[in-house]
Amino acid sequence: MIDSVCVDFDHLQTTSKRLADRKIEKFDKNITKRGFVPETTTKKGKDYPVGPILLGFFVFVVIGSSLFQIIRTATSGGMA
Repeated sequence: MIDSVCVDFDHLQTTSKRLADRKIEKFDKNITKRGFVPETTTKKGKDYPVGPILLGFFVFVVIGSSLFQIIRTATSGGMA
């Protein structure tokens, strides 16, 4: 028993001609501008993705945990 699915194609929405033309124009403009990046969009200076507090906390945790591991290994006689 296979149930047939009836699809009404009259109610499907398609892209309007005006919207399609606008997208085509925008695409064509981008094609001619390819490779010419304006100076304002490039990053200038040293802008880090993380703040200095978070970076300092990360360094503190990494160095602190490695020092703690070295001290623990030294006090336990070699192999922990």
